Amino acid sequence: MGNRRAAFALRLLLAAGALACLGLLSLAIDLPAAAWCKEGHLPRELMRIMNFSEIFAHGTGATILLITALVLDPSLALPTLAWPRSQPSAAQQECARMIAAVTTGGLLADGVKLMVDRVRPRAADLALHSSALDTFAEATVAAVTGSRADINSFPSGHAAVAAALAAALSWHYPRGRVLFWVFALSASLQRVATSAHYPSDICCGFALGLLGAAIFLRSDRQPASP
Repeated sequence: MGNRRAAFALRLLLAAGALACLGLLSLAIDLPAAAWCKEGHLPRELMRIMNFSEIFAHGTGATILLITALVLDPSLALPTLAWPRSQPSAAQQECARMIAAVTTGGLLADGVKLMVDRVRPRAADLALHSSALDTFAEATVAAVTGSRADINSFPSGHAAVAAALAAALSWHYPRGRVLFWVFALSASLQRVATSAHYPSDICCGFALGLLGAAIFLRSDRQPASP
């Protein structure tokens, strides 16, 4: 089982690298995709489903889901402040890894946001830009008169949290992995559909979430049966 989990972490790293590359390629479609979404072409029912799935990518939603797993699953136990004076139980280690995986993905995305400014689609006049790179331009950023959040498009923190949460839940509950990844994908696409992010933001945010999760989601201990 330790080999299975090591392989899982390796797959997360490989997927993170692939998504980072896809993020660079996605710059070519960022503007037309953002413009199409701004025009409201998506069906209302599809938007309703995608909006519902946002809870999977929100920090508060992820916290609620992890707390629910902790309450319902006896194979998980809340880590205590006794570390490192006492050896944590297997259940505490399991829970700590899941919490750390989800938290790290979001923190990585927030760290990049502090260093890179990019105007969100909702705050940009997309018709004035000839390239997606214009949305990073200092003059474009300076022209935004809204809140600081309007220039925090890159990368998507929601996508990072969704990816990390899906990875953590799939790691501990492998039978539900398809459902978890579907929710993560839907939540990430919702950010493009609502003009909060460009496709490249989503790809890079998802990559950071997987990277953060891969750091913690490997262990030699047998996981709980799902």
